[in-house]
Amino acid sequence: MTEIESPRWALSAEQVLLAYEALLARSGRMLDCVRRQDWDALMDEEAHYLVDVEQLSSREQDTALDPSQRARKAELLERILERDLEIRRCLVARRDELAGLIGTSRRKRDLRRSYGPQEATSMDSAFHLDEDTP
Repeated sequence: MTEIESPRWALSAEQVLLAYEALLARSGRMLDCVRRQDWDALMDEEAHYLVDVEQLSSREQDTALDPSQRARKAELLERILERDLEIRRCLVARRDELAGLIGTSRRKRDLRRSYGPQEATSMDSAFHLDEDTP
């Protein structure tokens, strides 16, 4: 059980920082999943990430951090956001790649629909011509 998953009472400053470190680690795993194009693992990691963020958000509200702890939290958040940005860039690239594949598939389908019947008819004609040829 991680610090984030413990019962729903306020976290100590140290627990808050540990929770952000856990989020940073999870965001690293998510980035690895994207780079490997392991979409199932990414979805699993992201589901856990969202639960952890929600729990942390609700439990850290009353936690006081001293200046060095606030600086550490800001550093962790910055690193998490950098990873999030890279994950989003990779996902946008993948979305664009899939959109291109879908577009190509649609064009092929449309061409088959447009020219397929004519192609079959002309092949039938060619076949009949061949039969008449000695």
